[in-house]
Amino acid sequence: MVLGSMTSLQFGAAIATHLFDDIGAAGASALRLGLSALVLLAWARPSVRAWSTHQRRSVVLLGLSMACMNTAFYEAISRIPLGAAITIEFLGPLGLAAALSRRFREFLWVLVALGGVAVLSFGQQAGHGGSAHALDPVGVVAAVVAAFFWACYIVAGSRLATSGPGRGGLAAACTVAAVVVVPYGLVAAGGELAHPRVLLLGLAMAVLASAIPYSLELRALEDLAKRTFSILTALEPAIGALVGFALLHQDLRPVSLVGVALVVAAGIGATASAPEADQPVLVPESS
Repeated sequence: MVLGSMTSLQFGAAIATHLFDDIGAAGASALRLGLSALVLLAWARPSVRAWSTHQRRSVVLLGLSMACMNTAFYEAISRIPLGAAITIEFLGPLGLAAALSRRFREFLWVLVALGGVAVLSFGQQAGHGGSAHALDPVGVVAAVVAAFFWACYIVAGSRLATSGPGRGGLAAACTVAAVVVVPYGLVAAGGELAHPRVLLLGLAMAVLASAIPYSLELRALEDLAKRTFSILTALEPAIGALVGFALLHQDLRPVSLVGVALVVAAGIGATASAPEADQPVLVPESS
């Protein structure tokens, strides 16, 4: 589920890059969250009145995390390569994994993931002949902000996944995120958001970058400890680099493949060695 989520998310991000010239990063983020909220609401039809105060609070926290994470990430990939943005953004879940690690073996996989991301970052930034391409500082700052809220998203998502609302909770969280982001996107992009081509690409982006990955991730967080999930997200920079290479013609150098191998090893190791006691207690999904 985590692998499927990350792959779908990166294809959605690749689609988003084709919308930046038309509606900008703010418009793309608004379109993604607004349309995904509509799709999820039609699918899940959440029973908000039946939820407890704790469940509603969890929904709001997840929605705010999603709004901030998505907006910052799209601002980042509108300025720096997809692989580089995801590599920086991964500092969020990596820091969370390190904070939650209690055994040396757990921390070892964090270090392996960190090494892989560092190698991947070097490979993504190195140019022909060993020269370096400077990254837009605004894009880097936006990626760092996205990293912080990615960690918040994992914590809030785990809390929601084990509290009971199920798909309805995800739909409501996306709606909260849309309420926060859509007005800003409307001001920034205006009438361009209603163009048929923009709407069609936006719908594909919403399904691939939000509806599918968020559904898979919340289901995975029912069975995975936050630490294990955070380390598994080390695969996302690798997937992002591969998608950027395949669809956006962004460089993927041989040294990057070493980084990919390291993050894959960290993800496999973290999953295989996760102790049973670290698994969250499941709460039955409410009707």
